[in-house]
Amino acid sequence: MKKIAIQGEPGSNSHLATRQLLGEVELLPCALSVEVLEKLTRSHDADAAVLPVENSLHGAVADHSDLLLRYGVQIVAECSLRIRHALMAVPGVAEQQVKRVLSHPVALSQCRKFFMEHPALEAVPFYDTAGAIKHLMADHITDEAAIAAPFAAEVYGATILRSGLEDDPKNFTRFFLLTRAEDAEAMRPAGALVNKLSLAFDLPHRPGSLLEALKELVAAGADLTRIDSRPVPGRPWEYTFFVDLRIPSAEAADAIVAGLRQSCREVVELGRYEAAGLPQE
Repeated sequence: MKKIAIQGEPGSNSHLATRQLLGEVELLPCALSVEVLEKLTRSHDADAAVLPVENSLHGAVADHSDLLLRYGVQIVAECSLRIRHALMAVPGVAEQQVKRVLSHPVALSQCRKFFMEHPALEAVPFYDTAGAIKHLMADHITDEAAIAAPFAAEVYGATILRSGLEDDPKNFTRFFLLTRAEDAEAMRPAGALVNKLSLAFDLPHRPGSLLEALKELVAAGADLTRIDSRPVPGRPWEYTFFVDLRIPSAEAADAIVAGLRQSCREVVELGRYEAAGLPQE
């Protein structure tokens, strides 16, 4: 059974994404995202890793783009997960008993309407959604609740007090399946259609350099689905651009990389993989 490193605990959205990508595997839960990449590339404790990279409401997870580049991992698959939030507590706890609600800061921010309707409740940031209910169950805390995916209640035996807390039901998160570069072909899902490409590139400081790079993408027939910029450490006011592209063929990917290398100082291919559609409601 493959060992997969995730940020978060069993029952988290990362766990759900891992099941969607790979089925049942052995999880290596990590408190920090950097620990996920360390287990994959340094200690080799993990065969692969799953990390969230973009949310449809909050945008890209910028730190994770930095980590992909720093650790030299390869993207071999992606999935899109519908994010659902439920209020849960230790069995026997009534909603009226709850004074504080624990969850990851992003989950708390996605449930603002709930907190506006319940001003007496204190929102308390925690390192992980599923980790929050795990903590409450382990210590049998009866005046606190957690916001997590309903799946977490199944994993830890918690009681769901209220479902559908998310402000916007059109809330999706993209996750990448990551591997070491030498394992990319072996870990790529069998039969996957490679129609998406992720790249990082640095541009020289001169007028029109970004436009030149984008023209290379257009010439190859690519559809730009995401572009972000991140500061380059040690080079103030210089940036690395991260792009995701729909591509018509493997030959188009080769042409894009070759063309960008003519106009960019550095081009790093982060992965070729099959584009994920939105999950069913």
